[in-house]
Amino acid sequence: MKALGSRFSFYAGFAVGTFTLYVFLRQVWFERTLAEQKASSFDKLQDYQQQLEEEKKIWKKERSALFNLKHPHHTGEDSRMADELYKKVRIFCWVMTGPNNLEKKARHVKSTWSRHCNIVVFMSSVDDPDFPTVGLGTKEGRDQLYWKTIRAFHYAYEHHGHEADWFLKADDDTYVIVDNLRWALANHTPEEPIYFGRRFKPYTKQGYMSGGAGYVLSKEALRRFVEGFKSKLCTHTTSVEDLAMGQCMEKVGVLAGDSRDTLHRETFHPFEPEQHLTAKFPKSFWYWSYCYYPISEASESSFVESLYL
Repeated sequence: MKALGSRFSFYAGFAVGTFTLYVFLRQVWFERTLAEQKASSFDKLQDYQQQLEEEKKIWKKERSALFNLKHPHHTGEDSRMADELYKKVRIFCWVMTGPNNLEKKARHVKSTWSRHCNIVVFMSSVDDPDFPTVGLGTKEGRDQLYWKTIRAFHYAYEHHGHEADWFLKADDDTYVIVDNLRWALANHTPEEPIYFGRRFKPYTKQGYMSGGAGYVLSKEALRRFVEGFKSKLCTHTTSVEDLAMGQCMEKVGVLAGDSRDTLHRETFHPFEPEQHLTAKFPKSFWYWSYCYYPISEASESSFVESLYL
């Protein structure tokens, strides 16, 4: 009986000790986790504050627009030509985005290629003064693309028409080598009624520019686009943004320009780089019948050398 009582006391003591150790270790784990979370939150706050300080050195924020304060260059490169063109060929870049894409996509555009634009505006369905974005009062979705485009170009004309020579539309998953684009545009004047992009040929006489590849309007082309809606010559005819844009451009007498380089290589690209470099599109693929100019399946070097978008 005494042995049974001793065994019971042992197991009871073991159980109580084990439970006490579990509670102690759990408390230690909880306190450590809480401390790590606080440290992580503090680090994130510091990183965010540091990012804001860095952005203040890069951008001047006015009317939800970002004005570039410093034209960036790689260390050691001869930037004289790029800096001269930066002053002479002023490019306003507006980037189509949405509330759900600001952290996933738009912030990367903000910290990379858009720094080569003279002015940048991120166009969304709603205002976000912190990022910042301009709210266009539309819904999100592919059926809203042309409404966003119409309102974005009207906003650009009304608020920044006098501050730039060329007006670039790009998506938040587009990458643009702006200095190359500026070099090409230097051969034209902003008074020409012309726009450039990846030229497709169906449905309009002079063709239209692919929306996915982005396109750029001269100041005169932008003026005619806005006036076309005021005179009702242009309307929201279809949700297919790039086609509707091309139809309006044709109606208001804006020329669809040839954006190929001197070797007749395309410079605006609607697909991801790897697809242009490695993919073999079957002849039945729509791309063959859409492209205005003959398609040459480029080598890697020619693709990189000719790239704007």
